[in-house]
Amino acid sequence: MIRVLVVDDDAVIGMLLAEMLGEMGLDVCGIEMTERGAIDAALRLIPDLIIVDAGLASGSGVAAMAAIERRGRIPHVFMSGARVLADLHGAPMLLKPFSEEALEAAIRLAMTQDLQRAS
Repeated sequence: MIRVLVVDDDAVIGMLLAEMLGEMGLDVCGIEMTERGAIDAALRLIPDLIIVDAGLASGSGVAAMAAIERRGRIPHVFMSGARVLADLHGAPMLLKPFSEEALEAAIRLAMTQDLQRAS
């Protein structure tokens, strides 16, 4: 089962996303709300996938992923309620609100890109 870390500064959105991921058959191993929390949880939990809000109230999801990936590649999907101008290094991006189908497609893309990079 794919273990997923959810990072969003809105607790309600984090819980709704975790529920959606659970219904998709994924195991949500943690929900974090800050850049520091995301980094610490990723290093502690070693998820298979991270769904992360690009802009957090406390820090940045983009910066969190850069710090996490300095220690090893983890497939990830960014999400945001607004257009993001940061370099996402080719990671899939979802604009909120998004459908379950769009989330599934972004997850497939992130996992496929990771497999291609590993080859």
